[in-house]
Amino acid sequence: MNLGFGEIVIILFVALIVFGPSKLPQLGRTAGLTLHEFKKGLNSIMEEDSKDKKES
Repeated sequence: MNLGFGEIVIILFVALIVFGPSKLPQLGRTAGLTLHEFKKGLNSIMEEDSKDKKES
């Protein structure tokens, strides 16, 4: 699923209308933190899995 420039512009425009300009930075920050925590959790699971495979 690849998003092009046009699709991203449409999504941002709809978000601007729905949430308003004052909420967009807060939503972006929250989304970034959520992705960061997800990646951190995924990396820890992958590290545990690789350790388990090495011990077997």
